[in-house]
Amino acid sequence: MSLPLEGLSAIVTGAGRGLGRAEALELARLGAAVVVNDYGQPGRDGSGAASAAPAEEVAAEIVAAGGRAVAHLGDVSDFETARGLVDLAVTEFGKLDVLVNNAGILRDRMVFSMTEDEWDSVVRVHLKGHFNTTHFAAVHWRGRSKAGETGVYGRIVNTSSEAFLAGSAGQPNYAAAKGGIVGLTTSSALALARYGVTANAICPRARTRMTEDVFAGFAEPTAEGELDPLSPEHVAPLVGYLASPAAAGVNGQLLVVHGGMVAIVERPRVSAKFDTAKEAFTYEELDGLLTPHYASRPTGETFAASEVLGLKKG
Repeated sequence: MSLPLEGLSAIVTGAGRGLGRAEALELARLGAAVVVNDYGQPGRDGSGAASAAPAEEVAAEIVAAGGRAVAHLGDVSDFETARGLVDLAVTEFGKLDVLVNNAGILRDRMVFSMTEDEWDSVVRVHLKGHFNTTHFAAVHWRGRSKAGETGVYGRIVNTSSEAFLAGSAGQPNYAAAKGGIVGLTTSSALALARYGVTANAICPRARTRMTEDVFAGFAEPTAEGELDPLSPEHVAPLVGYLASPAAAGVNGQLLVVHGGMVAIVERPRVSAKFDTAKEAFTYEELDGLLTPHYASRPTGETFAASEVLGLKKG
């Protein structure tokens, strides 16, 4: 019996630790050959010296389990590095079939305290990093299609966040970047469908070094051998599914995933609509329509983090 991803090759960025590591291992378990990308900096803010060790360790783990993998040290926010990453997959495995974008950093600050560099660095790694790899993967797939190859196969899985959906007061840079990733995903889904490529985004909830502060105090395993409800291993199977032939009909979608739950997020819908009684709105007419509408709703439509995440502190 063949494996779902047998004969396919994949790139997973930020795969040296946490979510990316779990995703790379899952893709390999399902039969894919994997390029394990990581810049290897020890700080979750992108600080510290780059190191090949995290990526090499995950690649070695895949090989030891009988799979195929190669490590790649590089910062995907650099355009030429992203080109080299895609080229490596093609050189090592003959083609690229799956791209999983996961690399990111955090530099949290309230909007009134955030520096230009804190804004730029997070948007650069998350949003530009996603674009860079997507661009070169898309060039690869489109080129094969234009050359007459039939049955080109391409899957993109991008990593967004509920910080984009629900807001995150101390993460304006991160929330904005994650919202941009959703826009990049839906645009790519429309542009690349004709070439046999799908693009989807996930909002994962997982306890990693990136989120250790966010999930501090939330329920952890109570028995030995019990899987953490916020383990990255709960997220990886969805990535494996979206990378597979079974997900050919899933395109341009956003899914929230965590311990034992997958939620499909609808695109924004109009919640109320008002038409002017005259040729054009006036301030007074808008005041008479919108002010009562918002006065009847919870102030600011804000919710506690635990309500948004559906999690309980333990």
